[in-house]
Amino acid sequence: MIKVVFIGAGRMATAMVKGLLAKQYFSPEEIACTCGDGPTGSQLAKATGIQHKSDLTQLFATADTVILACKPQQLEQLDPAIAEGVAGKLVISILAGISLAQLNSCFEKARNLVRAMPNTPGQIGAGITAYATLNLTSTSDTQTVQKILNALGVTLHLPEDQIDAVTAVSGSGPAYIFEFTAGLREAALNVGLPKEVANQLALETVLGAARLMKETFEDPETLRDKVTSPGGTTAAALEKFKDADLRSIINAAVAAAKKRSIELSKI
Repeated sequence: MIKVVFIGAGRMATAMVKGLLAKQYFSPEEIACTCGDGPTGSQLAKATGIQHKSDLTQLFATADTVILACKPQQLEQLDPAIAEGVAGKLVISILAGISLAQLNSCFEKARNLVRAMPNTPGQIGAGITAYATLNLTSTSDTQTVQKILNALGVTLHLPEDQIDAVTAVSGSGPAYIFEFTAGLREAALNVGLPKEVANQLALETVLGAARLMKETFEDPETLRDKVTSPGGTTAAALEKFKDADLRSIINAAVAAAKKRSIELSKI
């Protein structure tokens, strides 16, 4: 019996499916996906054991929760039968930039609408997801939303006017960390370390620093200062970050991501 339906089967849907299955909140038979003519649905089904169906009537027959996981630009192109299929059901959207008002105009018959922004570390239970709801949720719907989103990691219930900023920080944020790690690895290669050593040093340094921040409850600046001796090697490196105005670069990147999230709502 299908309980959860994914509309879309891309990277984020894959991360969510893997997180839900890893937590054993649903069996593969209780999750299904559909994604139009592309191959991603069948690929996801093959990789995880979930169901892949193109018959929308069969897809929605027993489902209570529908997760919108297609591209934001595809919202207006969805089969009209989907709007009918979600009637009376809980709809959770992970479409970047798509507001609750826009979702409501497309899915007026839904029982309730949730706008969520997870991130890809959710596939190993290490994600963080912020969400906002159109209406006050019932106890059962609240439990369903948190069951699904908590399977991915930490969950925050926030006002909708903060979701675009969340998209820019944590939604896109893993890519920033991946890029920094790649840069650190490249720098290690450039100072003469072997490829395998460079990769391990970069990866373990990022992992260890993140764990230290979380487990010591100290802010990043305090931990930075503790490892920085005046006139030492770390101070020399940090001076280069200061010269390049690294903080301004990060601010500009996050601002650009937030701006794009808002723009997506107007497409």
